[in-house]
Amino acid sequence: MTHPAHPAHPAHAAPASGLRTRSARPRTPDVFSERTHHAAEWTTAVGLGLVYGYWVAANNRAGGPITGWNLLLGFVSAFAFAALWTGVHALAPRMRREVHALLWAAFAGCAFGFLYSETDASVLRSTGWALTIAAVTFATLFFRFYTREDADGHRIR
Repeated sequence: MTHPAHPAHPAHAAPASGLRTRSARPRTPDVFSERTHHAAEWTTAVGLGLVYGYWVAANNRAGGPITGWNLLLGFVSAFAFAALWTGVHALAPRMRREVHALLWAAFAGCAFGFLYSETDASVLRSTGWALTIAAVTFATLFFRFYTREDADGHRIR
């Protein structure tokens, strides 16, 4: 009994680029409205700002009594952090991946440096830690953006 002839290896078209292609994963549906996303962005900025301002004020008073100047420092720090975070959050995604990572790294380094300086650490020590935090942030985010974006800054899906 003979079987119909069939090739041992069926013919398939090879990818044109020679690279492996990823299977397209379906995206999760966005169930929230634009208004909800906008409110979440502001809530995040205000929440992070308040936590940062409280932390700055706590470092500044070093366990001492809460004073009016201490409260003012906390609220001004909270406002500045929230405003800068909102600006970086809005501006950074429009930049190339190198500048995008650099902007977030500068923000993180400055925020940490100021926070650390409120512990009465020396200027050199605060600057050293700020530069370390900025360098680690830059390396991490650059790697993340480099592996998830093309050279023009478009996300790879």
